Amino acid sequence: MRIGVNTRLLLKGKLEGIGWFTYQTLERIVRDHPEHEFIFFFDRPYDPQFIFAPNVKAVVVHPQARHPVLFYLWFEWSIPMMLRKHKIDLFLSPDSYMSLSTKVPTCLVIHDLAFEHYPDHFVLSHRLYWRHYSPLFAKAAKRIATVSTFSKEDIVKQYRISPDKIDVVYNGAHDEYKPLGHEDREAVKNKYADGCEYFVFAGALHPRKNIVNLLKAFIIFKKRQRTNMKLVIAGRLAWKYEEVEQMKAEMPFKEDVKWVGYMNVDELSQLIGGAYTLVYASLFEGFGIPILEALQCDVPAIVSNTSSMPEVAGDAALLVDPSSPEDIAEKMHLIYKDEALRTKLIANARVQVKKFDWEKSAANLWKSMMKCVDK
Repeated sequence: MRIGVNTRLLLKGKLEGIGWFTYQTLERIVRDHPEHEFIFFFDRPYDPQFIFAPNVKAVVVHPQARHPVLFYLWFEWSIPMMLRKHKIDLFLSPDSYMSLSTKVPTCLVIHDLAFEHYPDHFVLSHRLYWRHYSPLFAKAAKRIATVSTFSKEDIVKQYRISPDKIDVVYNGAHDEYKPLGHEDREAVKNKYADGCEYFVFAGALHPRKNIVNLLKAFIIFKKRQRTNMKLVIAGRLAWKYEEVEQMKAEMPFKEDVKWVGYMNVDELSQLIGGAYTLVYASLFEGFGIPILEALQCDVPAIVSNTSSMPEVAGDAALLVDPSSPEDIAEKMHLIYKDEALRTKLIANARVQVKKFDWEKSAANLWKSMMKCVDK
């Protein structure tokens, strides 16, 4: 069988949530199924590291699809031509986009419907495209995979899709995320937090990640608690981050907030592994990979009580109302003061992480793909 794959988010040095899902699952699928040929469709020159096995062929398809007009051209014109040219039997699209102009059965991965719940957080042109095409994609796909039970239920509710058409394929965490020894933790604290304990946040900086309320909560925490505790924020500036920039410049205790930008896996796994607690008060997540990464490092978490986050964190986190800086600050204070609670959460994390594994993810995605072509 010849399997075409949309790999436009496999970008060297720029892998984030969907890119990591694509990388981790495809690396295993092509390895485990050498009897099939995989055609990876990139929208720009690709890095050889993404050609995972001899049964992978890379094809660059123009134009570069980074704007709604170009999304349309790439998926509705270029991709259908490529599917015909390469005689593709099955198309996998792991980034929530697909083509409506092909009869090739498509397995579509929808990670979340955040734009349906928080439309104002997105650029108008993209929001209009997603809200028009996403329901059509969901109906046209032969099979849908999504990354949490919450997201499955959300797709069913928002787009009236039968639950029987949707498979849950959880994310995993990279093997680099693991507990650090005492000396390594001290080295990380010295490097990023002036030798102090620190809360950590990791993720692209845009409104849905709720960075403004996190900063407000940290101010409340610092006013209540005389401590050298720092807050380290890792992630690139994505979109609509002007309010974050303003707070960054004007907030009290700004010397205790460390902004380290985008990090590769080697760096980020060390940063998260050295943290006292992950604080991830996002407004909405289809999964929330940084939560799992922290738990895998024996780092407990404070996470929002919304969307998929309680599902991912289980009993290894304290839940907060993301709209309330006071609640976030209260949980930061609680975990700071109660070492027994923190120890209990770490023990729970070691149980919770066993539910998530990239090998299982790849196997489950493959099963979903095969349902597209079962006679």
